[in-house]
Amino acid sequence: MQLFRLFLITCLIAIIGYTSVTIANHGLNLMPVFFGDMAEMAWPGQFNLDFMTFLALSAIWVSWRHQFSPGGLGLGLIAFLGGMLFLSAYLLFHSFRTGGDVSKLLLGEVRAASR
Repeated sequence: MQLFRLFLITCLIAIIGYTSVTIANHGLNLMPVFFGDMAEMAWPGQFNLDFMTFLALSAIWVSWRHQFSPGGLGLGLIAFLGGMLFLSAYLLFHSFRTGGDVSKLLLGEVRAASR
């Protein structure tokens, strides 16, 4: 669990740093670039589509983990829009909240307790 947490912290720091530099150099104009690349039907767009499906999977999992409650759906939306910036912080937080229990981390405490 310690290596997993170290990985999450590394991802969080790297994404914050990279995003900060990107925003400073290019502004917050992500969506037109992201979807523009997809509209061109080239490799950058293929990567963005692939990445967007991972974001959707992350959003569905977070929502499912919270049993599709209103809060869970809200967290799912944040997961979709926030990507690894959100997911690394979310998993790091819950890795401590669950005491490092992987079943609770992946399934949520309610589902893990009913196993």
